[in-house]
Amino acid sequence: MKVAVLGAGLMGKEVARDLVLSPNVEKVILCDLDVGQANSFKAKLQNPKLEVLRLDANDDDEITAIIKEVDVVINAMFYSFNEKIAKIAVEVGVHSIDLGGHIGGATDAVLALDEKAKKQGVTLIPDLGVAPGMINILAGYGASKLDEVSDIFLYVGGIPVEPEGVFKYNIVFSLEGVFDHYTDPSHIIRNGKLQEIESLTEIETIYFDQYGELEVFHTAGGISTLSKSFPNIDTLEYKTIRYPGHAEKFKLLVDLGLTDKKNTVNVDGNSIKVRDVLREMLTPQLLLGDKEDAVLLRVVVGGIKDGERTIFSYEMATKKDVLSGETAMARATANTVSVVAQMIGNQVITKRGVYPPELIVPGELYMKEMAARGVFIVEAMVQG
Repeated sequence: MKVAVLGAGLMGKEVARDLVLSPNVEKVILCDLDVGQANSFKAKLQNPKLEVLRLDANDDDEITAIIKEVDVVINAMFYSFNEKIAKIAVEVGVHSIDLGGHIGGATDAVLALDEKAKKQGVTLIPDLGVAPGMINILAGYGASKLDEVSDIFLYVGGIPVEPEGVFKYNIVFSLEGVFDHYTDPSHIIRNGKLQEIESLTEIETIYFDQYGELEVFHTAGGISTLSKSFPNIDTLEYKTIRYPGHAEKFKLLVDLGLTDKKNTVNVDGNSIKVRDVLREMLTPQLLLGDKEDAVLLRVVVGGIKDGERTIFSYEMATKKDVLSGETAMARATANTVSVVAQMIGNQVITKRGVYPPELIVPGELYMKEMAARGVFIVEAMVQG
């Protein structure tokens, strides 16, 4: 199989790193407007399967020409490109997946391509990051083991192993995405009804070994497609994991309107977006750099099995690979994307159309593949 990875940022490079190690992958085309960093990565990797191409993501003809050369395309660029890449992939008859971004209708736009994808005989799977993505696969797997699903609770967070600074937090993705998740409303199902709830609210305590007491709170986009895949359950909630005190401090910025995309101020006759100023000010302070990060995850799926109340839980705590320098977030995200891309290319996944991860990715095999890459997900069951 041949794969195109669009975007040579942190995630794109790590996806490519895993893909070239697979004996079933013949070629990986890593594309970016800045070929400098991609070529530098290629030189270090020293793998003949990897090819670097320049790509202007605003040029549809360039995108089309590259996608035509492969079996699967992976969009590792910002989620605002998800719809465009998916549409072009369907038009040329190529399978497509992305790293997610269930904000502003990005995923809904991809799901709307279902009929066209079926006619073209291709598979599209959006939202294949960690949250959404990994949590969807695990929630779907747990639900498949129950006769009746009643509740799903999702907890995920990328945190520094050694917290420091005001927010006790470091970014591995764009801070722009963090602002979206903290500013937009969160969606939950409670008492069987889909509801909107303010992000950064309903703070609770959660415990993980080695990390002690942490906090969780609502953020936007987490439940992704799960509310549509399981519309009849009583409870569906997603909360982000951080160190205690993070949500309260960030909520002050949100309440002051500093993360609102529409808010501007006039400085010396120039109109400036306050969100842009906040982003540029905070980014240097919050960059992970050489520090060690961790990704923590807990998925709890409850319901009825063989007439008894049964709960399946899935837990993961993975750290940065110090030897390779691969961040924990990259390990969890990039490996998820690579594994699923290979499942499509190797005909493990054969359904055609657009499917959310929870309805198409085989959970047991996924967990085995992730374990082979050093990302261990522990399953537990409680019945009665």
